[in-house]
Amino acid sequence: MGKRNDILQATLDLITEEGLQSVTFAKIFKRANVGSSTFYHYFENKEQLVNELYHNIRIHKSEFIMNGYNPGLTIYERVKSILKNSANYSLQYPKEVEFTENYCSSPYISEILRNTPDPPTLEIISIIEEGQRQGIIREMNITLCCQLISGILSAVIKGYLNGKYPLNEHQIQQTIESCWLAIKV
Repeated sequence: MGKRNDILQATLDLITEEGLQSVTFAKIFKRANVGSSTFYHYFENKEQLVNELYHNIRIHKSEFIMNGYNPGLTIYERVKSILKNSANYSLQYPKEVEFTENYCSSPYISEILRNTPDPPTLEIISIIEEGQRQGIIREMNITLCCQLISGILSAVIKGYLNGKYPLNEHQIQQTIESCWLAIKV
């Protein structure tokens, strides 16, 4: 995996376990099994480390969600595809989801990185715009539409991860259908 990735993974693990403010360099060095010189070979400071971690997670998430995506499908099928891949990502990588949700507004994350939309977000915006033009998706603020569908999905996944209820494939499909119903005409 490499020392750089060991440091990033150790940082992710520690942040999700203890919170960013509790993570010290000593803890990172110990968890990643690296010395300070190895750390500083890759990263200048904690801010750069956290930004790179955030950036790498966003790339991983985007690649995962867009994997197998077919832009030739109907609007409904494209929304379903992105939401299904988003659910699968969230279930497979809960630490990454927790980190990005908790630190997307953190001053550690550069404003440019924080405000740059990722490919799945740009695609869902494009789908919503197209759906609104075709009269398939209700006329409302596009950001609101995005928040509705991502919020529903996120809340269901969080409830499952917090042990509030079981979540099987059928329930995931019901959740995705509920997301669609929230925005369709």
